Amino acid sequence: MTEGTMTLPRWDLESVFTSIESEEFGTEFEAICAGIDELVALFDARGVRRRDQEDVDAAFACAFDEVTGAFNALQERLCTLDTYLGCLVTTNAADDAAQARSSELEARCVALDQLGTRYVAWVGTSDVDALLGISEVARAHSYPLHRAREVARYQMSEPEENLVAELRPSSMSGWARLHSDLTALLSVSVPSPDGSVRELPMSAARSLGSDRERAARRLAYEAEIEAWRRNALPLAAAINGIKGMQRTLRARRGYADDVEPTLLRNGTDAETLKAMQRACAESFADFRRYMAAKARMLGVERLAWYDLGAPVGAEGKRWTWPEAEEFVRRNFRAYSTRMADFADRAFGERWIDAEPRIGKVGGAYCAGIRPGESRILMNFDGSFTSVSTLAHELGHAYHNLNLAGRAPMQRSTPSTLAETASIFCETLAFEAAAREADRRERAALLDTVLARDLQVVVDIHSRFLFEKGVFERRAARDLAVSELTELMLTSQRATYGDSIEPLHPFMWAVKGHYYGPTFYNYPYTFGLLFGIGLYARYRDDPIAFRARYDALLSSTGLADAHTLAAGMGIELRDIAFWRASLDVIRGEIRQFEELARGATP
Repeated sequence: MTEGTMTLPRWDLESVFTSIESEEFGTEFEAICAGIDELVALFDARGVRRRDQEDVDAAFACAFDEVTGAFNALQERLCTLDTYLGCLVTTNAADDAAQARSSELEARCVALDQLGTRYVAWVGTSDVDALLGISEVARAHSYPLHRAREVARYQMSEPEENLVAELRPSSMSGWARLHSDLTALLSVSVPSPDGSVRELPMSAARSLGSDRERAARRLAYEAEIEAWRRNALPLAAAINGIKGMQRTLRARRGYADDVEPTLLRNGTDAETLKAMQRACAESFADFRRYMAAKARMLGVERLAWYDLGAPVGAEGKRWTWPEAEEFVRRNFRAYSTRMADFADRAFGERWIDAEPRIGKVGGAYCAGIRPGESRILMNFDGSFTSVSTLAHELGHAYHNLNLAGRAPMQRSTPSTLAETASIFCETLAFEAAAREADRRERAALLDTVLARDLQVVVDIHSRFLFEKGVFERRAARDLAVSELTELMLTSQRATYGDSIEPLHPFMWAVKGHYYGPTFYNYPYTFGLLFGIGLYARYRDDPIAFRARYDALLSSTGLADAHTLAAGMGIELRDIAFWRASLDVIRGEIRQFEELARGATP
């Protein structure tokens, strides 16, 4: 069965709203807009803004309880509406009605962003410790309040912050929307080795990187590169606009460098980041051994970029969607009944949109739409990588399930911890498949997981170096397309070494992460290595681990990463932890090398 004949699910959104034109959607949209206006009035009435005196008393605590409750309630309703619209526009960039409603909601939410800034200033200039002593609501929000205290130190004046919020839809968000829409609608004319040409969505063209025939992979890569080249100018304008504004705001707010504001947002610190990145740099030589072994298995002197996803070992099994579902159900049940029942619910209630198509964004994501309920976007191609992606995204949804009892402020999880459950569930899938595999099948499975690790450890570090370089150069002027591509290649060579040729000069155009939060890259490395470390603890003592794991997932918005990790016996500032996680990967590389020595291309 091929991708072209495979019946794949689309998600059910009608259980949320029957349509964007429905009366219930319109009523909820207007109710949320009215709720924003009411919240503005409440903030004004309670004096929610930066304070000259930090003293708190019973009256202040009462106002805090009222404001925090109202803020959480509105955020809960907004999450459902915003995610619903996001699901529509990411699966159909040509849906003008959804695009218009999404833009309208973004404009109306400017006032809510401004209230968020005022709330942080209000709390951050108050005696938080005293407030915790007299307010139960405050004690339930202890971590967000202490974080607000830190963020408030870097806020600009209220009028300046308000102006930034008002400009965001037509500046950073507008540029991000350009990238998302342009790349979602992008199609590629891909030649086949037999001389025929297919017009494919970019996501489908990129998936040909896992084709067994090298000529097909090369032709798809060349067609992809040419498509990016033709569309590079507007994407360069977008990345210049976003990074220029981010850099200006960072400097204006008084942060020392471009990375510093991301540390607080990601619930980590400079010492932890330094330890992790140092350990990663030590592992690059090991990953180069993996790439050399893969080149031998493919019968080539050196890998090309289009070989990174090439299948090795036994003829890759092509998974049907029902087979993928059953595999995930079975292996989630091997971990726990609760996780398996959750997967049954996700499949039964049609939370997943898996079909690649023009107008749909590439990649995959999971978004909470109601407490404990999510929607998952992916582009299923029948490979084990897609099965692994399914397990990964369901892991995110399982995380959302464990956060369901928390208020919005309490479940705001930093990106460093957001990958915790997804990596764990992905590892469950790999371990299960590996147990059933023979020697040649195991080579293919190891290659799948090592290709992922290569992306998250080696490639993401190249993305970090690239973004750092863009910020440094953007201080003087816009970067031309040629400069962006050259900087991308330089960053890739710094991590991949000479193991790959050609590289991918347009990865800055491919990855939407550059068009969102600053340095939205290293948290993925953190998440992978943290997840691997947690899985090692699960294998050491499954019963004790299960007793604590769901509680950890439920608490990812209640403390920073260092504190939560310490509760699992992990010291994040010690390079030894990161080395230990990377040692697990090194062990898999050694297994792969051994299998490569006995393989024939």
